Amino acid sequence: MTRLTVPDDSLFGLANLPYGVYSVAGQEPRVATRFGDHVVDLALLLDDPVFAGPTLNPFMAQGHERWVAVRERITEALGGDVPDEAVHDLGDVTLHLPFEVADYVDFYASEHHASNLGRLFRPDNPEPLLPNWKHLPVGYHGRSASIVVSGTDVVRPSGQRKGPADPAPVFGPSVRLDIEAELGFVVGIGNPMGEPIPVADADRHIFGAVLFNDWSARDIQAWEYVPLGPNLGKSFASTISPWVVPLLALDAARVPTPVQEPAVLPYLALDEPWGLDIDLEVEWNGDVVTRPPYAAMYWSPAQMLAHLTVNGAPTRTGDLFASGTISGPEKDQRGAFIELTWGGKEPVTVAGQERTFLEDGDEVVLRATAPGRAGARLGFGEARGRILPAVGG
Repeated sequence: MTRLTVPDDSLFGLANLPYGVYSVAGQEPRVATRFGDHVVDLALLLDDPVFAGPTLNPFMAQGHERWVAVRERITEALGGDVPDEAVHDLGDVTLHLPFEVADYVDFYASEHHASNLGRLFRPDNPEPLLPNWKHLPVGYHGRSASIVVSGTDVVRPSGQRKGPADPAPVFGPSVRLDIEAELGFVVGIGNPMGEPIPVADADRHIFGAVLFNDWSARDIQAWEYVPLGPNLGKSFASTISPWVVPLLALDAARVPTPVQEPAVLPYLALDEPWGLDIDLEVEWNGDVVTRPPYAAMYWSPAQMLAHLTVNGAPTRTGDLFASGTISGPEKDQRGAFIELTWGGKEPVTVAGQERTFLEDGDEVVLRATAPGRAGARLGFGEARGRILPAVGG
């Protein structure tokens, strides 16, 4: 047995206790929590077989009361002696996709991001937002099979593209490859078809949050997205962090959303609409180039989930919905490179080089922290990815 201690300023102390899936040589993947720089096997810590498998889905499916009870048990167990065989150093394990992604929807919840793109794409229109934007959380359906865990390389996508001066579309590797710094929210308990999730009940359905990088081929996207929206420009890869921070750990991070005017329809209305005070940073080839604030997001996670199901659409354990690009009002708070470089017209300096969009070999890392209880600070780990050349490129 061993007694674990972590520094008081650790981002992974008792206030956090995220869930992930790990393996060591000769062992199949199993569920764990992170405590400081220790990875603690939960099946061994709690003597609970639901954690002995390679995914969080069976545990998430047990529901909110069980999530609360297990969190209390983990906190109590880590305050005492822990079985030696349950503890691994972070550097000695391989981290895996923490849950089986059942389905995936991406929203567009930042007014600053949507306004910036409106100004870029519709410069002659005095109103950068489309008419529906402040009435509903706009979203599109993505491809769950292309969601990968941090550290997975991303192959540059190829597809059709047509620039303003091109007489006809051409096929080839994307030349305007971008990122979108987002949060992803994991559904623990879904809803049956025909029974929407009320906005006030969302926190009983949302299990936790991950970092989410929605890699985006802007040239492929620009040619394909009218009239039905993103498809191949988005579906090739999205990267998530390996640790799911429980929504239960984020109570102290709840903040009001920006004022929502005009008033939303009743199914989106809460007495106190809540967002999350989460600070992100985006590192490009070792340089932090932007720090997007999630607190600036117009639409809340609860509103996104309520809208996702209001037509009777079912959700399932392991469904993932992402926030869309997180951007703030300042230039150094923009969460996509198309915004940061203003469509490629204003390069930024990265590792001593002027850059606009991603080149082969580039590496992007998302990180984030949030306030926790009793003055603690919580970490989300990393969502890291490196660009490989296009197949045949």
